Amino acid sequence: MLPNMTVTWPHQVRIGKACHLEDNIQFKFDGIWQPGPSISIGDKVFVGSYCEFNIRKGIMIGDHSNIASSCHFIDHDHGTSIANLIDFQNGIEEEIMIGSDVWLGCSVIVLKGVKIGNGAIIGAGAVVTKSVPENEIWAGIPAKKIGDRA
Repeated sequence: MLPNMTVTWPHQVRIGKACHLEDNIQFKFDGIWQPGPSISIGDKVFVGSYCEFNIRKGIMIGDHSNIASSCHFIDHDHGTSIANLIDFQNGIEEEIMIGSDVWLGCSVIVLKGVKIGNGAIIGAGAVVTKSVPENEIWAGIPAKKIGDRA
């Protein structure tokens, strides 16, 4: 049975085998119709309640990863020119890649272009603006390395 969730373009979402999805997840493909999927979740992944996937380009989450409640993934932004209204400016769009056996604590925000390596851990409330190597532990705003998995 699927939990209560919001999906704007169902063909844009691929959920692997034996995943555990909690209630109130939002899968928002933020673009015009195109072939999918752009949101791809591997096998045996946990996604906590109130997570948001706000995706235009793509996100891939590897097998056996754990995404705690209220995490947000945004793979695009807005332009910042003073010459035009922000709503009418194109921003940068870059895929997000989350490896296998990754743990994201509650309320982590992962922004465009970030790659989180296999086995990495991201502390609760972190804002991840740059890529994280395998088996490292990062936390903070912006997130930075605080340790290694032993």
